[in-house]
Amino acid sequence: MANSLASKNVGLLRLVEERSLTKKIEEEKKHKREKQVPYLHKDCISNILVRLPLDSLQRSRFVCKPWYNIIKNPKFIDAHLHRSESVLIFLSPFPNESLYPFSVASVPKELPNTVSVELNLLQPKPIPIFNHTTINAPRFSVQFLEFKNDKSKIGEYSLSCSGNIRATCNGLILLDNKLKNGGLVVMNPVTRKLIALPLGTLSRPHDESYGFALIDSTGEYKVVHLFRDELRYVSCEILSLRTKAWREVNGPSFGFFNRFVDGPISAIGGLHWIPQVDRSEYIVSIEVDKEKFHQIPLPRSSRTHDRIVDMGGVLCLIVHEDVNHIDIWILKGFYGEVWTKYHSITVGSIIDMVPLFSLRIKGDIIFKRDEDGSFYVYDFQHQEMRKVEMVEGCIPRSSTTYLPHVNSLVSWMEVNLDMCD
Repeated sequence: MANSLASKNVGLLRLVEERSLTKKIEEEKKHKREKQVPYLHKDCISNILVRLPLDSLQRSRFVCKPWYNIIKNPKFIDAHLHRSESVLIFLSPFPNESLYPFSVASVPKELPNTVSVELNLLQPKPIPIFNHTTINAPRFSVQFLEFKNDKSKIGEYSLSCSGNIRATCNGLILLDNKLKNGGLVVMNPVTRKLIALPLGTLSRPHDESYGFALIDSTGEYKVVHLFRDELRYVSCEILSLRTKAWREVNGPSFGFFNRFVDGPISAIGGLHWIPQVDRSEYIVSIEVDKEKFHQIPLPRSSRTHDRIVDMGGVLCLIVHEDVNHIDIWILKGFYGEVWTKYHSITVGSIIDMVPLFSLRIKGDIIFKRDEDGSFYVYDFQHQEMRKVEMVEGCIPRSSTTYLPHVNSLVSWMEVNLDMCD
């Protein structure tokens, strides 16, 4: 009888413990559900992420796998590109380090937290295939200037290189390759992904010009190389990143170019050059998809401080009429289009202000004053020219070469966006 009672008590105790444990588990599950973030559809998350600045977006990739998959999707990358403001990319020499020796026996070491373009090119290949020679070249830090609310600051990629930046396109840059037999490098300085391109026709720096453009209809990137040959004719060769091989094409007519002044501007499906320093009556353009050259008359002859820029997808000519008057003309296409006067700027002395580029999102134009290298922004809404304050970093040297750029996650790999989820 005693044993039976004891057995019943043990069974009852076990039942109480099991019920207590079940209740505790259910309460914990309920607590977790209450703390859990409500479900958000993938499109909603994508809509939030696309508004993040690039540095935050880079970190967000590692939050979870769904976020990673969203951010690496080509449609998302393209959407983020079109929301990104333009900057000026440039090279800054490393202080107290004018020469950067490269050799097989002594490969250059990177600065702390800085990635070397040349080391990235070396790493995928065995060292013995390189010639036992040393290349001495200046060493640069790749930086950018961003403009916001009449202020500017210098941004860092933590990236070093020895070659000049020849051209930019959609967040990609075209660099000289200073290793081995030379050539070019296409790189995204944000993602640090790069690809080496073969050497084209050799020419003196002042007798050549490179352009870099995307064909929207096919998603194909092309590099256009103009160079003056031994007979002083301007020849042309084009490399598609699809084939990675140079092809000779018919160049511009003889006499189109006096000299190569600035690099070309990419707009309205083409690349465009002002062919001489002063008193140019036309621009030389190439339709990148058809690989056909045009001579396009200007509405008035351009002078030393006049420039062409891309402004919201159209080609823009900015000309100085006199010391305090600038006219802005736009061209919307190659065929059946004419230059139209878009706007006039009438302020104080602006004769030595060189237009550099137009902000992609806001549309304002950034100028650089020749006298001291300071920057000014022209605000179309308020029709004001205001000096830009440098809030972080030092103003680069007045001789620094700037190229319009946009920080993005874009790759040179061709992708059909319609096939992407």
